[in-house]
Amino acid sequence: MKKENDLMRQLGDLVKDTKAGKIHWRVNVSTTEYNDPANKPKIQAEGENWTVDECYVSYYCEYHGQEFLMISYEMISQAGSKQKTTNMIFLPALGIRVFDLSTLMPYSVEASQMLTYSVHNLWLTILETKKAHPELVQLDADERVLTIDDLTQQG
Repeated sequence: MKKENDLMRQLGDLVKDTKAGKIHWRVNVSTTEYNDPANKPKIQAEGENWTVDECYVSYYCEYHGQEFLMISYEMISQAGSKQKTTNMIFLPALGIRVFDLSTLMPYSVEASQMLTYSVHNLWLTILETKKAHPELVQLDADERVLTIDDLTQQG
């Protein structure tokens, strides 16, 4: 709980200083969201077929003389108009910049609804900053492939 509270405070400061143009960000995104729906894995749960997407975001900056690295993970399952999400937040060692749940799990922070909201707020602030001051945000995005085998190994 202490780690979660400390991170929430830090995220508030990061958002404030990002809006003030004081932070240079390096953000990497890896997502299945824009893949062809026919190629996305489907799982059966609760009597319905769910299509599964996932998205990793790595946030990196230097802040108050220290390096900050956080990785967020979101799994989105959709069945018609129904949607469920699973969110995870990680504070890995600086050398760990991989998008793999089994590697990241030891660095997880309890992702309460408030912490997830704070991370999402940082994401939106970084995107706004990228539009207004592109020199402050290096944003790289790539497409992921998620298979049913990947889901089975995660579960």
